Amino acid sequence: MARYTGPVCRMCRVEQKKLMLKGNRCKSDKCPMNKKRAAPGKDPKSRPGKRSDYGVQLREKQKLKRIYGMMEKQFRLFFDRAQRMPGIAGENLFALLERRLDNVVYRLRFASSRSQARQLVLHGHVKVNGQKITIPSYLVKPENEISIAEGSKNLTVIKDALREFGKSGVMPWLSLDPDSMKGKFLTSPRRSDITDLGDIKEQMIIELYSK
Repeated sequence: MARYTGPVCRMCRVEQKKLMLKGNRCKSDKCPMNKKRAAPGKDPKSRPGKRSDYGVQLREKQKLKRIYGMMEKQFRLFFDRAQRMPGIAGENLFALLERRLDNVVYRLRFASSRSQARQLVLHGHVKVNGQKITIPSYLVKPENEISIAEGSKNLTVIKDALREFGKSGVMPWLSLDPDSMKGKFLTSPRRSDITDLGDIKEQMIIELYSK
């Protein structure tokens, strides 16, 4: 399985936006984005002043792809599937991305970042309807129960991540019992429900892939 192995904070600097890729570190004073460092690459003075339409569209796609921790080929497959589904392609894309098991584990506060959630899934710490699933891109269905395996409930990373539930709860399309470490995916969210991704303009992504 292909994955990005370079410096994670560099991706935030490229987009000039906190993508929340390192969990609690992104909320701390250690986050490089707090220091307002310039984007990596050439000296800013030597760069062209205004981005082309293609450049703006590309940045929107890269932001969304990086937030969900996906490589280009896999992200394109999700986009193609969203286009084939009835309804609005942009809405469908967000619904599919939110249904990914690693994302649901993160949303249920079992992990402090999507990359940490991906590791929990890969290492067999997560069950769906009582069955161990080790595929991070597995698509969770409405009313599916997501739980932590019995032998993994004492993991420090999970207990630490669950503290966030007491502060901000979970998204409205999820429910969670923190004591039993069990949650439920109630329904696929609408685009308007996903308020923590900032100003992602999915129409630009559709235009980019339609060329």
